[in-house]
Amino acid sequence: MADTICRTLRDGGLEGEHAPALTIKDSKASPFGFDVFNYVLTQLSNYILAGKSQSRGLVVVAYSRSPSFYVDLLKRRGIDIASSHDWIHILDCYTDPLGWKNWLIDKDISQEASSLSSFCQDVRNLDKLYSLIIEQGLIGQGKDRFSIAIDSVSEMVRHASISSVAGILSNLRSHDQVSSIFWLLHSDLHEIKFTSVLEYLSSMVASVEPFNQAAFGQRVDLENLSMLEQNFRKGKFHVRFKRRNGRVRVMCEEILVELAGIKFTPVLSEDEIINQRLLPKVSIIVLS
Repeated sequence: MADTICRTLRDGGLEGEHAPALTIKDSKASPFGFDVFNYVLTQLSNYILAGKSQSRGLVVVAYSRSPSFYVDLLKRRGIDIASSHDWIHILDCYTDPLGWKNWLIDKDISQEASSLSSFCQDVRNLDKLYSLIIEQGLIGQGKDRFSIAIDSVSEMVRHASISSVAGILSNLRSHDQVSSIFWLLHSDLHEIKFTSVLEYLSSMVASVEPFNQAAFGQRVDLENLSMLEQNFRKGKFHVRFKRRNGRVRVMCEEILVELAGIKFTPVLSEDEIINQRLLPKVSIIVLS
C-alpha cells in the first residue's frame, strides 16, 4: 500500500487536473510520520533518477530538518548525490527561518548540502515562499514537471495563519508544472478544523496510529508493558485514497521502524482471514 502511494505520486496528474496530494499525519502516540515521509521521499527520488516518474525534479521544503540531513539520508539510501544538481533542490526553512543569523548560517551546513540548497529567511511571507518553490522547481527543468515535499506543515502554521497555509498548498497543487506534492502533519498539535482542511486538499491521506491503542491512558504494569513497548517500534498505517469517480478506498498495513528504515506489512481484512480459515485443506498424492 505504501508502494501504491509512491506510484501515484510518481505517475502525477492528467492534463488539466490538480496534482496528486498526500497528507501524512501522525501523533505523539505513534510518532513515525517522519519515517514514512523519508520513505516516500526516497522512493520518489529513485523513480525520478530512473526516469520513471512524470516529474523530472524535486523540491524539498525543509522546515524540521537541515539540508545536510536530507543529503545524508539520500546517500545512505544509495542515491547518487553527484548527479543531484540536475534534479533536486532543498529550500532551507530550517537554518534561519526568521533571518536572525545572516552571515553565520553558512557554518551550519555542509559544503555538499550547500550546493543543493537555498535559504528562505522569512517563513512568515508565504507569497515569497511560493515564488521560491516554483522558481527552484523550474530551474533546469524547462517545461518539465517537478514534485514538492514539505517536511512539516505543523511548522508552517507556527508562523502563518491556517487560511494562508491552506492557500499556498492549494496553489502549489494546482500549478501546471507541479506533478505531485506531499507533506507531513503532526495532527495532535492542531484543531480538527485545520486537519480536515488539509485532508480535503489531499487525494490521499495516510495516518500513522498506535499498534496497541488500548495501552495508552492506562497505568503502566506488567500486563500492558509489552503493548507499550510494541508501540515504540510498531504502528498501524491507514491510507484513504480518493478516486476520480468520487469513491474512497481505505487500506491498512502494519509498520515496523528499525535502524535500517521502515518496513510495511499488509494486513488481511476480516473477510480475507475468514476465507483463509474456511478454505479446505487439500492433500495431493502423485502416483507414479
